[in-house]
Amino acid sequence: QVQLVESGGDSVQAGGSLTLSCTASGSISSIGAMTWYRQAPGKGRELVARINGFGSTNYADSVKGRFTISRVNGWTTVALQMNDLRPEDTGKYVCESEPRAAGAHYWGQGTQVTVSS
Repeated sequence: QVQLVESGGDSVQAGGSLTLSCTASGSISSIGAMTWYRQAPGKGRELVARINGFGSTNYADSVKGRFTISRVNGWTTVALQMNDLRPEDTGKYVCESEPRAAGAHYWGQGTQVTVSS
């Protein structure tokens, strides 16, 4: 099993920056990729950024050029650097781990980001 704990959420003004962290524990060696999602009130879950074991990344169009996903010390921590935040970035940010082979995906509890104009 993999346990994921997100941190770093806060309330900021538009144009500000935040760095979210997703700290993994447990069977970290089983992780093949990790993804940050967000969900705003009344909206569906949206993929924000994903990174795989080769370091390849992909981003939602809405965050390209503003957000950067990275791994710190292998899969121990996955960070999401968020710059030039906008009110539409408001939501609960949750990280998910994918296995390298067939297996379970795991989710954290999420961290809240609120951006005011």
